[in-house]
Amino acid sequence: MNITCPANYPSTTYNLNFQLNETCPKYFRWIHEDLKIWKEKGITREMVESLQDKGTHFRLVIVNGIAYVKQYDYLISIWCSNAKIYQPLKKDDYKGAKAAFAPPQFHFCGDDSTYDIVFPDWSFWGWPEINIKPWAPLLKDIKEGNPVKNWTSRKPYAFWKGNLYNGPRRELKKCNSTNDWNTVIIKQDWREKEAFSNSDLSKQCIHRYKLYMEEFHGQSLIPMVHYWPANPDNLCHSIKFAVDWGNKNTHKAQEIGKAGSKFMSDQIKMENVYDYMFHLLNENAKLLKYRPTIPEGAIELCSEKFACGPMGLEATFKKETMVNGPSEHGPCKLPPPYDPNTLEAILDRNVKIKQVVEMWEKGSA
Repeated sequence: MNITCPANYPSTTYNLNFQLNETCPKYFRWIHEDLKIWKEKGITREMVESLQDKGTHFRLVIVNGIAYVKQYDYLISIWCSNAKIYQPLKKDDYKGAKAAFAPPQFHFCGDDSTYDIVFPDWSFWGWPEINIKPWAPLLKDIKEGNPVKNWTSRKPYAFWKGNLYNGPRRELKKCNSTNDWNTVIIKQDWREKEAFSNSDLSKQCIHRYKLYMEEFHGQSLIPMVHYWPANPDNLCHSIKFAVDWGNKNTHKAQEIGKAGSKFMSDQIKMENVYDYMFHLLNENAKLLKYRPTIPEGAIELCSEKFACGPMGLEATFKKETMVNGPSEHGPCKLPPPYDPNTLEAILDRNVKIKQVVEMWEKGSA
């Protein structure tokens, strides 16, 4: 059944006097940094449209308050070992003056080697295919499940459960040995539905350490305060050293774990996710040097298309995450960019901490 969007929605208006909200969490400041290379020259239509040939999966355009999407490739292909893989925008390909002409590509992950603009991924609204709940009920379940097994009585290993097909995750499968690397790696293939029957994250707190991939809020996490940094150039040895260190320094290891958990619980609420999306898209829109139009072949998005068709967990998750109306409050206030000295100090601090950890690792080899 083809679902079409109504030609005219009811002309309901909301007379809301938005209160001035508090300032957004500090990690919102990285929005300015993610968009910095386009501040001077802006974003042209040619830059955006060039992404169609660079492995981008879809293009989202908002025209007169209506969202349209043009799909270039199946998003699920990022999980396939034999399909077209997402291509990051490597900084090495846009050095010097070329940086200002890098196309603005959004992605769910990012690192210092790319210009990708990090955006919250879909799993905040649940991932029914692999049995992961939406963020709000999932966080509640994790808080309830975490105390069930005391940290010191958990298995003294690092743990990862997920796909091993893209990015640095490919290296993780080499580390799957409790004898050699103190690590348990469980591969999950999205094509094997039965593999996800035990994917409840709230019931995975049986190991002391959880391996983590960076997301949109990751730039505000401080190494050795919120997490232990693993060296991607020597990943298995780095993980083993971290686990050995944590098992010998249990008090400090628990401090780091509690700080990371507190950050996630306090700073990553769904209202923060929506505010981050708003501010990132709004700041990006300010940089456009053209007036967006509906791309040829784009499909209009509306609530009817989201509501009709889903069954099972997909329908359940959509109901759980449905927003019934506009917020009574405006978004949080976007903090200004870091001044150059502060930004340099933050980056320098993180680099030095990681260098110290790498020095410890080399000393243990």
